[in-house]
Amino acid sequence: MSDWLSGLGLWLKAHPDLILPLILSLVIAICDLKTRRIPNYVTFGGALGGLIFQLGYQGLPGLLDGLAGWGLGFILLLGPYLLGGLGAGDVKASAALGAWLGPWRAASLFVYMGLSGGLLILVVLLWQGRLWSGIKEGWNFLLNWLLCRAFDSKPPAPASTMQTTFPYGVAMALGMAVLCWRLA
Repeated sequence: MSDWLSGLGLWLKAHPDLILPLILSLVIAICDLKTRRIPNYVTFGGALGGLIFQLGYQGLPGLLDGLAGWGLGFILLLGPYLLGGLGAGDVKASAALGAWLGPWRAASLFVYMGLSGGLLILVVLLWQGRLWSGIKEGWNFLLNWLLCRAFDSKPPAPASTMQTTFPYGVAMALGMAVLCWRLA
């Protein structure tokens, strides 16, 4: 147990700049789980806090790094938002975390939260008993597309059984935890 605590102490000394974004990601996940919304005061306050931190921690280069991370965090989730896969709060939360992390760590976070989100969605679909039917339908679509045939799907299920929502803030928090773990 003391080895674990000493390892944690060493990590905290080596990465003090990741403590607050990790806490912010947990707040984002909790808000998203409870209400399926991420409040603006969390996202805008988080982004402003990240930019102020960057300015105080590294001066003007840090502020520019924070702005680049903020922009990259916003841009990376803008496409999925425009396609209807994510909410606006998810985009703003990603931008807020990017302000804390800078562009390189924000890009890494994007990869880790995408992997975490994909795994969590698979677990949710498996839990709901919809994973195998979705895989079969996806395979049917891909095969028909490759063979240049029209896709003949079954009539869509009622909206109440077809829609699966997922609080993506949880994937952000898991992605942030993986980022912290990978930097250890």
